[in-house]
Amino acid sequence: MSSSEEDPTVENWDEYNDALVDRGRLTVWISEGAIEEWKANREPQQGAQWIFTDQAIKTCLQVKMVYGLGLRETEGFVESLFGLMGLEDLPVPDYTTLSKRQGDLGIDLPTSSKSSSMHLVIDSTGLKVYGEGEWKQRIHGKQKRRTWRKLHLGVNSDTGLITAATLTDNTSGDASQVEPLLEETLSDRPEAESSEAESSETALDRVGADGAYDPFDVYDVISDYGATPVIPPQKNAKIKKHGNSGGPPLPRDETIRYIRQHGRNKWKKVHDYHRRSLAETAVYRFKGLMGRFVEARTWENERTEVRLKAKTLNQMTRLGMPKISQTGV
Repeated sequence: MSSSEEDPTVENWDEYNDALVDRGRLTVWISEGAIEEWKANREPQQGAQWIFTDQAIKTCLQVKMVYGLGLRETEGFVESLFGLMGLEDLPVPDYTTLSKRQGDLGIDLPTSSKSSSMHLVIDSTGLKVYGEGEWKQRIHGKQKRRTWRKLHLGVNSDTGLITAATLTDNTSGDASQVEPLLEETLSDRPEAESSEAESSETALDRVGADGAYDPFDVYDVISDYGATPVIPPQKNAKIKKHGNSGGPPLPRDETIRYIRQHGRNKWKKVHDYHRRSLAETAVYRFKGLMGRFVEARTWENERTEVRLKAKTLNQMTRLGMPKISQTGV
């Protein structure tokens, strides 16, 4: 390797190593605050009484996702854990309660930002719901219809935290979820967990995405939020509003003109387009840590599942991430 080549190195191995260790600590996922808010304090009602708070259900489901447990295994795991902690008198939700309550949970994604502006990057991926494995299909042929969902993520490129997450069926286009992602990113977060929670006053500076988000409607939505679209147009893209037309130029047309004059590579560099890869990194981390499947079988539970996984991934990110530098070798 020549001395002019550069190799990425991690500058904070000690801190990052501690963060990886902390991901497995039970105290991270079952905190004293969760224990204090475990039992519901509500007025008696007709029929079955409300025993557990939403916080208790969320905590159990997060433990399930972090440690790869089934619902019944989660019930037994938390029961044994409470026994070791001397909390035998504290009830544990059974697996049917966890399943029934999951779809009604509201999952916020509080994030942290030290700046008043944000470069948001978005991307989507497929999550398998049910169907046979690839090996079985190859050997025995396809026997059942395969189904999957599309997960759409908005990521703060400065922090790596997921600011918004939506779930759609496999027929929905990526562009249809741009406005919901932007709206959630800038929405209030009443369940913010710390003083570092991102303020609703944070404004979008740029929104980066790949060519799947090239339709004019996407540019209009991003511009309506006061942000600059950083999206590469198709190579055969045509200018819609020429210079002799009235009114301000369209953002997509301006991108096309710049690329024609200076080239696509320079446009990517000047407009920081390569930050978009951080959205792909978030997708990769989501699938690697949270799984490539949606385990729930109802739409409401599926939506809660992916949002709770996104929130869990944010908690892992806050524990610590590697700081990469380029070092000449």
